[in-house]
Amino acid sequence: MKEGNTLLMALEIRFLGPWQVLAGDEPVRFAGQRRIGVLARLALDAGQTVHTERILTDVWGHSSAATAGKQLHIVVSKLRETLGPHTTEEIIETMPGGYRLALEPDHVDAHLFTRLSKRARTAQAQGATAAADALFRSALQLWRGKPLAELTAPWAQIEATRLEEEHLTVLEDHADLRLATGDHNAVAADLAVHVRAHPLRERPAAQLMLALHRAGRPSEALAVYQDTRRIMVTELGIEPGAELRRLQRAVLVKDPVLDLTTPAQQVTISEPYIPAELPADTHAFTARATEIQGLHTALGPADGPTVTVIDGPGGIGKSALAVHVAHAMADRFTDGVIYLNLHGSTPGLDPLTPAQALRHLLRSLGLDGAAVPADPGEAAARYRSLTATCNLLVILDNARDVRQIRPLIPAGPGCRVLITSRDPLATLDNARHLHLGTLNAGDAAALLSRLAGPDRVRAEPQAAERIVHLCGGFPLALRIIGARLAARPDWTLSDLEVRLADATRRLDVLEYADLAVRAGIAVSHHHLREEPAGRDAAYLLPLLGLLDLPTHTPAATAALTGWPHHRAEAALERLQDARLLEPAGPDRYQFHDLVGLYARERAHQDLSVEARTAAVGRALHHYLTTLWMAGHMVNHDRVLRCPVELPDITFKDRAEAGQWVQDERDNLLAAAQQALDGPDPATAIGLVIGLHWPFCYRGWHAQLADVYTHAIEVADRIAAWDDKAQLRSFLGWVYRDQGRYDAAIAQLKTALTDWDRAGLPRRKVGPLSNLGVINTIVGRLDDALAYLESALTLNDDAERPGATVVLRNNRLHVYIRQRRFDEAIAEARELVELWPKTDPLAGAGSAHDSLGDVYRHAGRLTEAVESYTMAVRLLRDSGYHLKEAISRWRLGTTLHALERHGEARQQWEESVRLLRDARMLTPGEANEILAQPVPETPQPIKNML
Repeated sequence: MKEGNTLLMALEIRFLGPWQVLAGDEPVRFAGQRRIGVLARLALDAGQTVHTERILTDVWGHSSAATAGKQLHIVVSKLRETLGPHTTEEIIETMPGGYRLALEPDHVDAHLFTRLSKRARTAQAQGATAAADALFRSALQLWRGKPLAELTAPWAQIEATRLEEEHLTVLEDHADLRLATGDHNAVAADLAVHVRAHPLRERPAAQLMLALHRAGRPSEALAVYQDTRRIMVTELGIEPGAELRRLQRAVLVKDPVLDLTTPAQQVTISEPYIPAELPADTHAFTARATEIQGLHTALGPADGPTVTVIDGPGGIGKSALAVHVAHAMADRFTDGVIYLNLHGSTPGLDPLTPAQALRHLLRSLGLDGAAVPADPGEAAARYRSLTATCNLLVILDNARDVRQIRPLIPAGPGCRVLITSRDPLATLDNARHLHLGTLNAGDAAALLSRLAGPDRVRAEPQAAERIVHLCGGFPLALRIIGARLAARPDWTLSDLEVRLADATRRLDVLEYADLAVRAGIAVSHHHLREEPAGRDAAYLLPLLGLLDLPTHTPAATAALTGWPHHRAEAALERLQDARLLEPAGPDRYQFHDLVGLYARERAHQDLSVEARTAAVGRALHHYLTTLWMAGHMVNHDRVLRCPVELPDITFKDRAEAGQWVQDERDNLLAAAQQALDGPDPATAIGLVIGLHWPFCYRGWHAQLADVYTHAIEVADRIAAWDDKAQLRSFLGWVYRDQGRYDAAIAQLKTALTDWDRAGLPRRKVGPLSNLGVINTIVGRLDDALAYLESALTLNDDAERPGATVVLRNNRLHVYIRQRRFDEAIAEARELVELWPKTDPLAGAGSAHDSLGDVYRHAGRLTEAVESYTMAVRLLRDSGYHLKEAISRWRLGTTLHALERHGEARQQWEESVRLLRDARMLTPGEANEILAQPVPETPQPIKNML
């Protein structure tokens, strides 16, 4: 940083008490009320332009001196002279119509107080009590006395009153936090002073009563109420408020609700989107004290490398150590904890590419849909931008090499990264390195004792010693053994030692960490086969290994096995009990990576090729048919051309279908990818095509581009021109909604050719429509009309009546841009009548939205509000939340134009919430948009017609 910037950063202005300007630690002297007044007025809006008229009105008051403007210029010049020696840059800048103090707001104590207070409240809402307490204390320590005490002008008195009120509110917010943490004894003394200074404030009086009650001083608590009531009656002629009166009655009857530990005292807080992705900690974690202490230091606030690498052989406990330490340190990271398994050394799975990893990281930060950049370089830049100011812990587990890791390092100095890898990653910049070795015999025995129970180990020390020896000091192997003992309380250690000794392959594997896991899983699997109640689970395990799904559900498992739902569910539960599956949410299960590999190996050993192919086919057909039914619920006009027979059972409504898609999102993508790599191209292509409507309605576009591209390659291999055409149409749609118009046009034009080659020219309606939309957005209106008129000519209204109204709806947006408002209004009114016949909710809502657009552009704002309001109601009921967000935003814009600012703000906020919930905006982007007095239209809405 250059010297001038260093000096500028050192300048501080303080007026939360006696006036001070400091350059470093040296005071800067000022003479004259007007110089102080002008600088204070600019400091209140540091970084923002303050208009000359505002400064003259506030500082010069009602002075009618014709030279006031010239005097202001002189005062500014003198201020620059005084501050000049302390910076090489102009700190008071002349701006059009006014002046700007070029100083970071945090270098003005009032702004810093406000920011620290907001951070404290955010930390408190997130449950980071210690961080909130520290932030509250830092904010309150900025106060040194009465604010703006040297200034007596009305504006200064108004600002001083506002700042004083903010100060008192923060004091009282901090008191609430301290009361919630049991600090009632100390807070009672502080509140007593506060209440004496402000006897008419009921909130601190209530806080003091509560503190005294919890401190075992109920009589003093009641005295506080009596004193407060007396003063209020005497000075104001009113009784205390209802809350204070209820509190007095609660103290009188010793209501347990006032006690800190009473359940009624607990408050449910609606938290912002903060990632908390750590896997469960291991209750029996043992040893590694030196390593834990070093990692605590590495993840602490001290300066030093922000990245720590734990390396060692497989099965040595790298992941367990990282997760254990992260749980202990998680509260320090107010912006959350992200966990990502990079599959760098997972047998049978390819390592995540940096692009795949970045997509996960960006989703964890709240970004999704079209907001995730498709280009890996852009995604990495977006990730660095989002993490630049975060206080975030990122766990990158099971890394392959430095090339995989480098794009995943966050940019913020407040972030910490914990990496586990078999590779030492020695060339990773700015990193600490911790090499993890095997446990010594004593620590290994202690771990086994904790897992199996100390009484059992003490009863059979020789058997315990033998098991520890066979496990070779590898924690993962010891944990597997301990789990079996814990699951079989009737077994002795000698029983297990004999079993291990009989397993010659197991002993060999236990000397090599990766193989130890496989052998342990084999024992568990074998035991399930021996139990009558476990035979279904034992049979199911290798079948599950055939699927590349992140999670497994009873419904998909029933299809995989051909069993009834209840039988599949029971087998999944038995596998979870055997710790061969882990819980992944309600009615959802997942494999540990190595257990999944074992299951897959057993499938190839135990099942014939025909049996494996049939099982996978059944599971993929389950996802195919269910997805197509869900897609039909979303878009009723869609012609069902599923490559397999659809079931009779359907979703009861759109909401149920939408929830299924939401829950199965990752599985659907994985199933599509597995099908694309499999032997059944029809199922693969059907799955991919089925993804389109459910995913696009939610804005989940980023993942679909790669899937569509892969599916096009599959369709090309089998010369399925109709499928290629449909997939290219969908890929063009995705590119369109991402704002990648040239790429979209190229795909859509190729789709037109493919439909001709398939002998289905009428199916060109879709790409023609999208070409019309893109040309409308980019302003090529004549081309847009030509594409849309061609589509209308081709469309078979009898087969797809809904397509006709969609095309006419797209055409009226061209009319709007051509200012042909009379034609557009007539067309929109007809669509309001026609569209509900094919789609009474989403279609009707879209028609009213378009009518609102026409009215708004035509200047008929009151009518526009009526149309948008109807659109919002219908779209909300339909579950088409992306379109609802667009309608709400435009309704807000129209209300603002009518100067109905409160209603406008309400609609904008709801629109942004919908976009944030769809993960098309991050929480930070949503807050930034809503912080603007008149917010800028969000980018996802700009990309829509």
